[in-house]
Amino acid sequence: MTVLINGWVEFSPENAEKAVSAAAQLMADTRSQKGCREYIWSLDPTIPGRVYVYENWESSEDLNAHLAGRFYAEMLGLLGQYEMLGTDILKYRIDHSEPVYDPDGVPRGDFFTG
Repeated sequence: MTVLINGWVEFSPENAEKAVSAAAQLMADTRSQKGCREYIWSLDPTIPGRVYVYENWESSEDLNAHLAGRFYAEMLGLLGQYEMLGTDILKYRIDHSEPVYDPDGVPRGDFFTG
């Protein structure tokens, strides 16, 4: 079962870009972990200081291993160097996924493969 992490962290505008830049290597390293499909922190171009968090894990076991591992501990330590003003980060279990575009190339909001 896929697990997604999605949300945001807010920093002062002058610290947001520094934090994301400083975390770049840890993001790349985290992607090498078992079960990590995606791991990215990105700046919002319209809300100064807001950083979006997106992670995609193959399973909750893989996510748990990440949360207990050194890359997560290093990320917390690194981000702790910058004052976080707020966070809203959630996890989601996904039991079904499919393309947005159906076989005819039509974008669809409903689920059409069952």
